Amino acid sequence: MDDLLTTRRRLAAGDTHAQDEISRSIDAARSDACAHAFLRTSFDAARAVAANPANLSKPLMGLAVSIKDLFDVAGEVTAAGSTVLADRPAAPCDSAAVARLRRAGAAIIGRTNMTEFAFSGVGINPHYGTPANAATTDVPRIPGGSSSGAAVSVAKGAAWIGLGSDTGGSIRIPAALNGVVGFKSTARLVPAEGAVPLSSTLDTVCAITRSVDDAIFAHQILANRLVTRSPAPLSAYRLAVVRTLMLDSLDPLVAQAFQRSLDVLRRAGAHIEEVNLDGLNELGPMQATGGFSAAESYAWHRRLIEHHAGAYDPRVLARIARGADMLASDYIELVQSRLSWIGRMEQALQGYDALLSPTVPIVAPPIADVAPGADRDAEFFRVNALLLRNTAAVNMLDGCALSLPCQHGNESAVGLMVWHAAMHDDAVLNVAREVERTLLKQ
Repeated sequence: MDDLLTTRRRLAAGDTHAQDEISRSIDAARSDACAHAFLRTSFDAARAVAANPANLSKPLMGLAVSIKDLFDVAGEVTAAGSTVLADRPAAPCDSAAVARLRRAGAAIIGRTNMTEFAFSGVGINPHYGTPANAATTDVPRIPGGSSSGAAVSVAKGAAWIGLGSDTGGSIRIPAALNGVVGFKSTARLVPAEGAVPLSSTLDTVCAITRSVDDAIFAHQILANRLVTRSPAPLSAYRLAVVRTLMLDSLDPLVAQAFQRSLDVLRRAGAHIEEVNLDGLNELGPMQATGGFSAAESYAWHRRLIEHHAGAYDPRVLARIARGADMLASDYIELVQSRLSWIGRMEQALQGYDALLSPTVPIVAPPIADVAPGADRDAEFFRVNALLLRNTAAVNMLDGCALSLPCQHGNESAVGLMVWHAAMHDDAVLNVAREVERTLLKQ
């Protein structure tokens, strides 16, 4: 399947037309493979954008983009995958991120499904159904969350960019499980105005794409900045594999794909060290009272919960409710502890261009194992904790990270995460580009 940049070149050369491309995207969105991926579609509006010759001179050239149900789109209701907000007034204007995509010539094809209020890495939605993982065909497996529909829409050809958010891994987890690319930028680089918040401290507005080059392209639009490109080969970078925590309890398929990828990169000249980051072991105790997501989501939801608690996904409500018991002193201590921890972690990471880890330690389990039901709650929360473990560390670091596929052929989708601390975005993107090129040659 072509990526966005390849299709832009074909459009510019006259080898394809925006109207034909949007028709293909609409057909994909309507297919059984995208069942439950969209909560609302806007096909006629997308066709109109694709048919407008003025958009051919814009960066996205009238190509299809999907929008996570977290973001305001003018004239549409933003429900964040819930029924609680389904009756709220339509948004008067686009969110900041949607406005930037629209100005770049995006044809918005629809709003994508998500975990209710973005509070889970599994991707289950009991209200609107759960889209099946795009990378597997044996049994319906989880898509990962919270940007579940965004990942499926990109992986199945309905969209070239899936706008989403990442608070603890909500872009990278579904990207890894669906065999596509997800880039979480440093949070401050993209405005979050017009998006329903989960954690104002950790939320990042970002996107899912089909390649690293597409991720760079999408980031430049969303962040309104140019990425500094480097012609340096893979051998010019100093890389590290983090042994602490991030290699624990790996599924054998994940361990195999990750180790094989490291071997390929080393044979291609990559300098990869193994390091311990003992600071990662501090994250559990630091967040013992619930963490930023619980505290900050409860502050936003508490009035709604007073009147509509029964309308919430019980699993989401349970996580939000943890914030009710957090004292102001606990929250202040968490803020201060995190700042101190970031300083120590950044010191430990000095000298490395990027770190390498498995994006998630497991492959996608069947939806049936974690579907709504009290008898499956324990397994749901076990899976959720595993899915979030590696990715959430980067959010606490205020860092940046990209997940790219590293499996072979018909193997289960496995993500390799390239990451670093805040404002190392360009280095992470350049390294990830070289890693992707090297792995594609194997």
